[in-house]
Amino acid sequence: MSLYVVHYSYSTDTAARDEHRPSHREFLSDLAEEGVVLLSGPYADVDEAPDAALLILAGDSAAEIAELLRDDPMQQQGLVEQVAVREWTPVLGSWAAGPLEGQL
Repeated sequence: MSLYVVHYSYSTDTAARDEHRPSHREFLSDLAEEGVVLLSGPYADVDEAPDAALLILAGDSAAEIAELLRDDPMQQQGLVEQVAVREWTPVLGSWAAGPLEGQL
C-alpha cells in the first residue's frame, strides 16, 4: 500500500458547498475509519487562489484513489472543480517514525 496526496479545488458556490459539507465529511470520516483517509482538511483562505483542500490517503494506486473519491458527495454535486492525485513518498519527519510507521 502507498500514500497518495490529493488536492481538491472547490467551486465558488459556497452555499452549495455549505449544504453538502456534512455528507462530504461523513463520507471522508467513513474512509478514515477504514484506514484509507489518514488526514484531510481545507487550506486557509487566500484571495489569489480558489478554496481548496488537501487529503492524504492510503491505497494501491492513484487510479483506485481517484475512483474511490468519485463517490464523495462534493464531487457528485459538481462542487470539486479539480482533483489531483499523486503518489507521495515521505522520507523525513516525526510522522515517518510515528503515526505513519508501517504505512511507508
